[in-house]
Amino acid sequence: MEAVTPFRYRSFPLSVHAGKGTLDQLRGEVDRAKAKRAFVVCGKSVANKTDLVARVKANLGDRFAGVFDAVGASSPLPSVLAGTAAAREARADLIVAVGGGSAMVTARAIIILLAEKGDIHEICTQYPPGQAPVSPRLMAPKIPNILVVTTPSTAMTRAGTAVKDIESHHRLELFDPRTRPFAMIWDDDALLTAPADLYLSTAASALSGILTGAAAPRTNPVSHGDMLHALRLSLASLPLIRTDPNNTTARMNLVAASFLSNRALDAMRGRAFGIISSLGHVIDTLYPNVSHGDSYSLTTAWGMRFNLEQTSAGLARLAQALGVGDGLPEKEEAKRAPDFIDDFYRSLGMPVRLRDAGIPQQDIERIARDAMGDFYLHQNARKVKDPSELVELLGQMW
Repeated sequence: MEAVTPFRYRSFPLSVHAGKGTLDQLRGEVDRAKAKRAFVVCGKSVANKTDLVARVKANLGDRFAGVFDAVGASSPLPSVLAGTAAAREARADLIVAVGGGSAMVTARAIIILLAEKGDIHEICTQYPPGQAPVSPRLMAPKIPNILVVTTPSTAMTRAGTAVKDIESHHRLELFDPRTRPFAMIWDDDALLTAPADLYLSTAASALSGILTGAAAPRTNPVSHGDMLHALRLSLASLPLIRTDPNNTTARMNLVAASFLSNRALDAMRGRAFGIISSLGHVIDTLYPNVSHGDSYSLTTAWGMRFNLEQTSAGLARLAQALGVGDGLPEKEEAKRAPDFIDDFYRSLGMPVRLRDAGIPQQDIERIARDAMGDFYLHQNARKVKDPSELVELLGQMW
């Protein structure tokens, strides 16, 4: 038997409360954090169309310090700055993010901007021409955050935070592992507040990370076990959001799948399919009409095909996990994985061609140029040296 490649597994302290009525655990976690002024961050939909803010406020009691309810999709910079000012005025010593990925990311950005000196354009990841990206070390102490989750977002336990610069339409990336959550609450009723289409979109984008993680060339037994179970949960539960949108078990399983995939990625070194995230980030940023999930249904299979020569062993392993390997030669098995993925996304009613998402063919060069400045492109197995390589791929995708 082949020896296991040496690997490192590192975890971080986190409490997860999941199930019916678990929102009642919020006050106890705030007390455990020794916080006195818990400030709530959420979007308009959560604030106006659900009872979650009222429930959170009631549970916090005298620990409730106020609410910022103007979180924007993809965490636009003006919203983040307004939230930072509101949290500072409230003298917040803990942030409670209520909602999906945008609320979680906005909360982390607020925490960073409360603590760090300098303009966000100065402390975000820098891209020196012809060199690898540089993420400034953000060393100031940070206040904790707690998540009341409403969607299966991959943003749950990330150390990275991306804010949308609405003037340049680029992502401003901040990296600080200390902004990971202190605790998370997966309350059944909270998960049911998200519309089915939003829930599906979020889970479908999480599936992309699960698929690429399961196909990563450099995996380990801990991460691979997490990824395989996340894959099983996703493939079984995603279709139920279409056919039985109020199925609480399916919704909870998709949150668990997203959490497992993030935990797995923390224990993996080197990602092979960065082109998927890079193109997905650009499409998600440039086209408000394209959902977050659609940006990944468009890019996942094509990014795998782009990397097939460099990642055939991992893709063949993924094909076997998907049940389409059939004992074929490695490269033939590898080709079957992206074909399965396209078919699965299509079965959910999601686009797998740029034209199906309404993206104009004349925008291809702009997408390629912007993707060259995304952090994750530097983590792609097949090195991309020139935008023309992306233009060619995007032409195939269209």
